[in-house]
Amino acid sequence: MLLRSSLSLLTLVGCLLLSGVELSHAAPVNFSREVKPILARRCFACHGPDSGEGGLRLDSRDHALAELDSGSFAIVPEDVDSSELLARVTSEDEFTRMPPEGKPLTPHEVDVLRRWIAEGAAYQKHWAFVAPEKHEPPALEASPHKSWVQTPIDAFILAQLEANNLQPAPQADKRTLCRRAYYDLTGLPPSEQQLEEFLADESPDAWEKLIDKLLASPHYGERWGRHWLDLVRFAETNSFERDGEKQYAWKYRDYVIRSFNDDKPYNRFVKEQLAGDELDEVTRDSIIGTGYYRLGIWDDEPADSVQARSDEMDDLIATTSQAFLGLTVGCARCHDHKIDPIPQKDYYGMAAFFADVTPFAERGDLQTNNQWDLTVPANAAERGERRQRIRTISREKYSMEQVGVKRMSGPDQRRSETQRREGLLKTKLKDYLNDSEWEQYQQTLARLNEAQEDLKKLNQKSAPDWALALARCNAHPEPTHLNVRGNPHVPGDVVEPRFPQLFGVEQPTIPAAPEGARSAGRRKVLADWIASDDNMLTSRVIANRVWQHHFGRGLVRSANNFGELGDVPTHPELLDWLAIWLTEHEWKLKPLHRLIMTSSAYQMSSQADAAALAADPLNDNLWRFDLRRLGAEELRDATLAASGKLNLDMYGPSFYPEMSPEVLATQSMPGQGWGKSSAKEQSRRSVYIYVKRSLLTPLLTAFDFPDVDASCEARFNTTQPGQALSMLNGQFANEQAGYLADRVRTEAGDDPKDQVARAIEITLGREATKEEITDGLDLLNQLTKDHNRDPQEALRYWCLVALNQNEFLYLD
Repeated sequence: MLLRSSLSLLTLVGCLLLSGVELSHAAPVNFSREVKPILARRCFACHGPDSGEGGLRLDSRDHALAELDSGSFAIVPEDVDSSELLARVTSEDEFTRMPPEGKPLTPHEVDVLRRWIAEGAAYQKHWAFVAPEKHEPPALEASPHKSWVQTPIDAFILAQLEANNLQPAPQADKRTLCRRAYYDLTGLPPSEQQLEEFLADESPDAWEKLIDKLLASPHYGERWGRHWLDLVRFAETNSFERDGEKQYAWKYRDYVIRSFNDDKPYNRFVKEQLAGDELDEVTRDSIIGTGYYRLGIWDDEPADSVQARSDEMDDLIATTSQAFLGLTVGCARCHDHKIDPIPQKDYYGMAAFFADVTPFAERGDLQTNNQWDLTVPANAAERGERRQRIRTISREKYSMEQVGVKRMSGPDQRRSETQRREGLLKTKLKDYLNDSEWEQYQQTLARLNEAQEDLKKLNQKSAPDWALALARCNAHPEPTHLNVRGNPHVPGDVVEPRFPQLFGVEQPTIPAAPEGARSAGRRKVLADWIASDDNMLTSRVIANRVWQHHFGRGLVRSANNFGELGDVPTHPELLDWLAIWLTEHEWKLKPLHRLIMTSSAYQMSSQADAAALAADPLNDNLWRFDLRRLGAEELRDATLAASGKLNLDMYGPSFYPEMSPEVLATQSMPGQGWGKSSAKEQSRRSVYIYVKRSLLTPLLTAFDFPDVDASCEARFNTTQPGQALSMLNGQFANEQAGYLADRVRTEAGDDPKDQVARAIEITLGREATKEEITDGLDLLNQLTKDHNRDPQEALRYWCLVALNQNEFLYLD
């Protein structure tokens, strides 16, 4: 919104007519929730903290009210006509209208700015940067929908609906609610028996009993653990060209699933991942939890090792701040945050907390930093000593070999840097070492062989129990510097560990770790602060995520960004109420699930209403429940359940789905790192699929499986041709349709009508309609008579149709 001195003031009559709102009748404008997002999105690029074109900055009230270069004023509190800002955003002249690029402000945005100026143009602190306030649920004694309020959640929802002249949709039917609950809490469809049991239960607490049953199911952890894995960019390989394996990463995945099943308090869950090795009570779980630090991408051969290390730290800062705090601290790597009050110093202050975190691995040693032996401490220590001895002797061996290599011809020296090194050394090394050097080399080989045999014997006596974890730390790290413009090759001032200043809390003083310490002790300080009841963001962020996965989107839609460029909460008082409720209930998530699911808001149907659609097309006020398509894993698992092939075995190493040669050919070395699993293993739940960064499962990616290189706050929900191709032409779908046809024939017999009906009953959990039976019989007749298909193959095609119906793919 660049303001030019040559332009005269325009009136706001057009804006007032567009808005259709009487100023005296409008509700007071909330700056942080209504005005600041407009300014941040549409104005700050030219008039923000880093720029002030035309003499205007809008990031603070003092700047916004200052005189412009033209001598006029952009904002004159309580005087709309004298405010140049309004003249510019409502100008019909494309050369003077602001913003100069992109679409003009909407009538609603203009009206918000107009009313805000008329009310005095007050600036307030961003809503998320103020501690949650426990609001009492609205009193609705006079409401005609008073009986709809079953929980405090409903009171907040209903009050906002009625304020917007809306009313809640009717309650969904029991079949719909049963399917909704099963998918939301377990990611699996109810079996026909489970559905019938619920439909037959007419007790007043039938719904509550179902919720409690599903929360107690071990499949709850599989479903909700997957949500967490999205946030922490879980994968089992390192990315880049070789995309090497992260050994035992599956133990972190299992730790997450078990934590959800055990209803581990969320604040404990946070601490275990950020500082599990530094807690007062170190457990197997807390060690495996530190595998969090090993999940990111890692370049085993970077062109610039200093830059690569800085990038690894940036990934850790970005993921931690977004996943746990809902903040984009990573934006302050190169300069002060453009929008949020996060100076560059705060970014490096967070980096200082992580200064003792070693790289994933080092060249020639892929285990020491990231593999923790969980066996009896004495055995683990002895094994560690023997491994260290092997590493020491191996380095001696390498140094001796390099003496000979340097004396070789140029071609042989280059050959020594390839996979042919061992063969080269075996045939030629002796020729380039003198007798004394060769004898010493032979002695070193003997010592190395002896050390390896000793370790082998110890492992046979007490096998190691490895886990991906923060196995080695740098207890006395080098000082953390603020990198000038984010360049790690230009270090600036030293920065100590510090919490972001926007929290307004006392900064920590962390003494240096004593000699012999395993770690620097800094991460525990960070973890305790993040997991504190008093942290104004942590409980809000996780409460919002729980809501998001029940309703399809959070009360704050930008679940990883509660900052000023994020979305404002649709129900701010409800969000604060839920956040405080969670901390008051020991940070346990299962009671929060129960609270949400027993609300009338959760039990609404997705029934449309023309007037409500016109007034609130995005359903921001939650007047109905949103229809959603099944997620990638839900769809695959439901298909396996329908075919009767679903293997519910839990935990353990991941399995490899079958990949076509065409897919494997996309790798630089086709097929490398992709194993073979049995048919039984391949029928396990999708959460146990091996996640290889360079070779994600095509069926899952077609249905919006996330990019695993960065934290995923919410999956895309696309509709694209690859989905239809996967479910109609894909190998997996056709195989499962064949298994489903076998099941149908076994259970329904040879009567085509019964077969058609049974396929519908299995896939959709209800009786087939007359129209569906007619359609199915027509298809079978066409295939057998017109296309000479075998009856069993024709039935397979009908089963494939059943698996592709919207009612199977979507959840009401």
